[in-house]
Amino acid sequence: MRPANAYHPPMRQRFDLRAALPHLPGLLLGLIVFGLGIALMAQAGLGLGPWEAFHQGIARITGLALGTVSILVGVPVLALWWPLDERPGIGTILNVVLIGTATNVGIAVIPEMSQPQPQLVMMLAGVLVIGIGSGLYLAADLGPGPRDGLMTGVHHRFGWSIRRARTLIEVIVLVAGWLLGGTVGLGTVVFAFGIGPVVQVALGVFDRDGRLDRGRRAEIAEEGALAGE
Repeated sequence: MRPANAYHPPMRQRFDLRAALPHLPGLLLGLIVFGLGIALMAQAGLGLGPWEAFHQGIARITGLALGTVSILVGVPVLALWWPLDERPGIGTILNVVLIGTATNVGIAVIPEMSQPQPQLVMMLAGVLVIGIGSGLYLAADLGPGPRDGLMTGVHHRFGWSIRRARTLIEVIVLVAGWLLGGTVGLGTVVFAFGIGPVVQVALGVFDRDGRLDRGRRAEIAEEGALAGE
């Protein structure tokens, strides 16, 4: 359970544009880069991370664009925060909108690969780009993404470890995505094992001043931080 003395900054403080302004460029760039990384993985066709496989499954059923589904799914996921006693920041709202938008733009301009070698290169590039985008976005520390907040909310509300909360949520959405027709494959495995180390290195580059406290950095790095999503 969340400690009784857990502190939530006031809403005005969490959406203080004046305080956030120095960190907005890194936040915005990180979210856009993150979305382009998703587009690279989608166009590689070798498998997506759990949440994006889920979004892709819905996209294939509804005919909506992958990024559009990401935006729409982000809204009910964000609503689940309130009973879990999580609260958004300006970065949370921008996360919902910008990652999906960048994904749609990326898919529109990045050609779909069909040969094994280009697919593999594009998939690996996608994981790398997502990790870099995550480092930029997380270093801004302006609020977690809706899916990360769901994970930490479950962690705090039920006393589960971050690893357990993340694993349970992502297994559920991955299975749901696969059943809905989302792409699950080599890219999914590479993402699962590769994203954490990439995010850790990226945080070391973009968070040199220690904006994220050590405990939060270690937790994010250990769990892969996705997720941006």
